[in-house]
Amino acid sequence: MSFINYSAREINCKVVYYGPGLCGKTTNLIHIYKKVNPDSKGKMISLATESERTLFFDFLPLALGNIKGFKVRFHLYTVPGQIFYDASRKLILRGVDGVVFVADSQVERMEANLESMDNLRLNLKEHGYSLENIPFAIQYNKRDLPNVVPIEELNQALNPKGVPFFEAAAADGTGVFETLKEVAKQVFMKLKQGS
Repeated sequence: MSFINYSAREINCKVVYYGPGLCGKTTNLIHIYKKVNPDSKGKMISLATESERTLFFDFLPLALGNIKGFKVRFHLYTVPGQIFYDASRKLILRGVDGVVFVADSQVERMEANLESMDNLRLNLKEHGYSLENIPFAIQYNKRDLPNVVPIEELNQALNPKGVPFFEAAAADGTGVFETLKEVAKQVFMKLKQGS
């Protein structure tokens, strides 16, 4: 879970964007990175191999305030979308404080969404977490495309517990910050309860 940097007076929290390949995880992070104040963010790092990519950057959202004099810094990560990079996915989930599941709203991507959600549950379980005890939100991305699954069906299949969800079109930024703010708020509240 979160790690405290006493010299900087910061609590560092990790939020992971999870979902199937090409669902918009990277697009979310790039949009956030472009819009965050340059003085409150670190460098964006892309760890890429021939066929997978993981993005990472950290930022300090000043609007959240602090906990006992410590600022809260968020480190945002994406996981590789393809299931066969499961070892990388597991590694990136280690020490996670919150998860955003990015679902691709297109009809033909429903099976990939379900497979990725099951994979998320399994990988969280290996680290001693579950979606019921960790800050979690779902983003239904690509709502601007013509061939999308109705929200009710997406919720029925991917969100049976009724966690907060957001409709998005990450390519133009719609719903991106709303999703992040929800998970950040949940992480912040959990930290406050634990302090």
